[in-house]
Amino acid sequence: MEGLDVRMSGVVCRYGGVEAVRGVDLDIGPGQRVALTGTNGSGKTTLLRAVLGLHRRLGGRILVGGRDTGSAAEWAWRRRACAWIPQKPATGRFPLLGRELLAGGGGAQAEAARAADELGVGHLADRPLHTLSGGQLQRMYLARAVGCVAAGAGVLLADEPTAALDFAGQEEAADVLLALPVTVVVVTHDRALAERCDRVLEMAAGRLREVR
Repeated sequence: MEGLDVRMSGVVCRYGGVEAVRGVDLDIGPGQRVALTGTNGSGKTTLLRAVLGLHRRLGGRILVGGRDTGSAAEWAWRRRACAWIPQKPATGRFPLLGRELLAGGGGAQAEAARAADELGVGHLADRPLHTLSGGQLQRMYLARAVGCVAAGAGVLLADEPTAALDFAGQEEAADVLLALPVTVVVVTHDRALAERCDRVLEMAAGRLREVR
């Protein structure tokens, strides 16, 4: 799979009476790498979460691969089609092991385990997630996303996937992200990662503009 297109039309996201995302229109072609930049609180994370249905106070339309989400079956398809790396990875209410995270999300377990080895966290598979450092946890979630792509996901949504890593780790994670044969939308403050993307967009006060 070479990636799925993502089309947004008039997207509005609200928290109570506050509009966090204001009338966003965006077309992302299959296989494009798009960096989403901007200050904290500008609406970047909310926009990514809306694609997955994690933010439900939504106006407008978001299509992935030309498909809408008018039913539970379509939402299930959307979540299989989109791999997800959250900004603040959950460690589980109960002790969740690294290997259990790698097996989640509907991904291909062998590929996720192989990616974890390549990212230097495979030996932590039997450790509870809450005992891992921020950088180790980010690598685990990146490995899980690799497994999801191997299982057929056509879009990768990543929210600050290099924030907890040192410079060498940031470059390594970027190499993995940008080598995947999918459409990538990444929220980032990492200038080096943004420069490697095909397009750079900036959000401010819920509105979007193209920088490059």
